[in-house]
Order: sequence, then C-alpha cells, then structure tokens
Amino acid sequence: MRRATLVALLVAHALSLAAAGQAPLRRDADQLKQKIAAITERGTTVSRQAFTTSVTEQEVNAYLAFEAAPDLPVGVIDPSVSMLGDSRVVGRAVVDLDRVRQGSSATSLLDPVRFLRGRLMVKATGMLHATSGLARFDLESADVAGVPIPKILLQQIVTYYSRSREHPAGIDLDDPLPLPAGIRELQVEAGRAVIVQ
Repeated sequence: MRRATLVALLVAHALSLAAAGQAPLRRDADQLKQKIAAITERGTTVSRQAFTTSVTEQEVNAYLAFEAAPDLPVGVIDPSVSMLGDSRVVGRAVVDLDRVRQGSSATSLLDPVRFLRGRLMVKATGMLHATSGLARFDLESADVAGVPIPKILLQQIVTYYSRSREHPAGIDLDDPLPLPAGIRELQVEAGRAVIVQ
C-alpha cells in the first residue's frame, strides 16, 4: 500500500513537472549569459552585416532564476516567460501586492488596488512587437491568481515595480521601449526568440 502511494506521488510529481515545463538548469543560465555577453559586445561595433542570436525559453527562465533574481525589485519573485510563437508571450511572477497597495495614492473606495493583498501570481499575456530598435507590448489579458484584472490594475502594479532613477514614474505599458545593444528586431517563435542586431 505504501509503495503504491509512493509510486502514485512520484508519477503525479513527474506529471506536474512536465505540465509546468522543465525546471531551470544552471547550464541554461550560463549559456544565455554567454549569449548576452556576445550580444553586448556586438552592440559596441558598427557593422552592416546582420547578426542573429537564438535564445530558448529554457535559457531565459533559467537566467531569470539564477542570474536576474538579485536585480529584481524587492517584492517580485519567481519570474518566468512563455514564448508561444507568432510574437505572443506570457510573463508571470509572484508579486507582493501589499507593497503596491501601500505605495498607491488611491483615494477612491472603488479603486481596485485597495483590494490587493498578499503575495500572488500575476500573469500577463500579449503580443511583443520588437522592430526598428523599439519594443512594444500589446496586452491581451492579465490576471492575479487566475482572476482576470483590467489593464489599469496591471498598469498600477507595473508602475510601482518599474520605478527607477531612469523612470521615476515607472514604465507605461503602452510606451515603446528602446532595445539595447544595437538590437534591431526580436522575433518570438514557439519556445524561442531570435534576436537580430
């Protein structure tokens, strides 16, 4: 009986890992780190020749887990990205929503940010268009712990966590952002992205 229960638990665990995708591996993070170094180096040179670099979803998620974690804003943990293809992406992270609520200037009792509590998974799905050296994200849907939220609420979360010296008011979801290192284009395919410099 115990052995059957143990086998059932192991099978359930294996299925959950398969459903969630491969766990991040250090070697994938290291591969992306090397690719970023090469992209950055190429970005300092002027060339008429186009360079392409392919990065996989596994590499990006491993990099987020092993390399980017120390640089994330306090209150954002376990970020991950899914590359669905045809420019569609899903971004998710566990976010401390108490920080957003406490840092909000919301005065209306009807402002949805007043109801945010705890650390919950925030997910956004949309189209990532990255051409001519600029990236733009067109939001399709967003949710907090599986509950759909309006764009304005996602914007409040993004604004709070993206405030910096360069962006004291945070990042607006509708504003295009310049691509770094001379990147001209980013093509999102299923499970990978192709960076064009």
